[in-house]
Amino acid sequence: VSQQLTGTLALAVFTAALGSLQMGYSLGVINAPQKVKRIIVIERHYAKSLGVYNEELAHRRGGNATEHEEPTDASVVMYWSLSVAIFAIGGMVSSFLVSFVSDFRGRIKGMLYINVLAITAGLLMGLSKLGTPYLMVIAGRAIMGLYCGLSSGLVPKIYVCRCPCYLQVIGLDFLLGNDDMWHVLLGLSGAPAILQSLLLLVCPESPRFLYIKQGKVEEACKSLKRLKGDYDTSKDIAEMQAEKEKAMKEAQTSILRLLRSSVYRQQLFVALMMHLSQQFSGINAIFYYSTSIFQSAGVGQPVYATIGVGVINIIFTLVSVILVDRAGRRTLTIVGLGGMCCCAVAMTVGLAFQDVYSWMSYLSMAAIFLFVSFFEIGPGPIPWFIVAEIFSQGPRPAAIALAGCCNWTCNFIIGMFFPYLEGLCGSYVFIVFAVLLFGFTVFIYLRVPETKGKTFEEIAAVFHRKRGAPLSKPQEEAEMVQLKSSTEA
Repeated sequence: VSQQLTGTLALAVFTAALGSLQMGYSLGVINAPQKVKRIIVIERHYAKSLGVYNEELAHRRGGNATEHEEPTDASVVMYWSLSVAIFAIGGMVSSFLVSFVSDFRGRIKGMLYINVLAITAGLLMGLSKLGTPYLMVIAGRAIMGLYCGLSSGLVPKIYVCRCPCYLQVIGLDFLLGNDDMWHVLLGLSGAPAILQSLLLLVCPESPRFLYIKQGKVEEACKSLKRLKGDYDTSKDIAEMQAEKEKAMKEAQTSILRLLRSSVYRQQLFVALMMHLSQQFSGINAIFYYSTSIFQSAGVGQPVYATIGVGVINIIFTLVSVILVDRAGRRTLTIVGLGGMCCCAVAMTVGLAFQDVYSWMSYLSMAAIFLFVSFFEIGPGPIPWFIVAEIFSQGPRPAAIALAGCCNWTCNFIIGMFFPYLEGLCGSYVFIVFAVLLFGFTVFIYLRVPETKGKTFEEIAAVFHRKRGAPLSKPQEEAEMVQLKSSTEA
């Protein structure tokens, strides 16, 4: 059947992508421990609110903080660190609620409900200058983390906006990254949710939710035709019917039972390692600290080089979309992690010897751009959807929840402890990531099967062959019966 891209389908994809836009904005707007001016400005307002701001010192400096100013009070450091870290904590908590929200009212209503969280968070941060800044920003960040944790499960993550260059542009000093407009910069994190809520009102509900969860055949057909045009829906309906029958035979598995099961242990280990490789690759260190790295490399205007990183981010995410169904998930992940490993070594060499050889600064900058490029073609987007490909209907929600929690936990660890690691290792900090990347590359090569074009049964058979000490058939069937008897979410 000849099908075409309809306006409704394009609108639905754009509307879903706004969730990724919002997550990228929330990651980049405040998760920047390097002392760029907008961060200094926010810390200054924290100090004023806490009553520890040194007016005399500020007056001697002309009333403006320099890029190298450090907060002098421990309470400012504590509340700032909490503002950064609590976002990831919110994501950890809400990642376990994704299945409940999506099945309760469907994808459309589910996204509308959670958008209330994003708008509330945006208002709290946008109005923080009028109240108690540190409390309102921390509360807003926590609520935004809850939203992003839910959003990352309700819609596929599109990494084009993980470190958006538009955010780096509007965060420049002469736009919103200044003493008068910093709260507006934070408050705008709720703006995509407002636009998404308006667009969701004209988007059709998920055909799969209508057919599989609610049994509304006619409405599912109408939804399919709105998305794909006027065509024969019988093939898609037959596929959903087969999926529904399979889901009815396999009850959902609880998180506790999934952790205890040896049947899915290999798949779960692979899923968690994929997310570990994404976060512990060092990409967040690049995104969070790129400005200071470019400054160390001798770039006169490092913020503009950081904007270039965002542009590269977008370009190679689009390249990944083209390649993922051609080259395959496993191949792109191995190439991406291996390339990042080489770039981490090159970056370390460049930073270590730039004082000896001036041209080494160019090696560091090239390594950063290539590092981001390799990340976006595989290790960035693939872990988010490969979990759904290696698990069947029953354990899939629990596996997605565990993988999401793992990802958010690693995000928290990197955000909190990279500054200390950098202080300890100096210019050799990326050697740590190079070692990790090498280990992840070897693991993916040895343990992760290719999932492109394969059914779950074919993928499960590969894991079964890789299992060191397989269960006997009666043991495996007995465990499967126990797993299927669980109806907990």
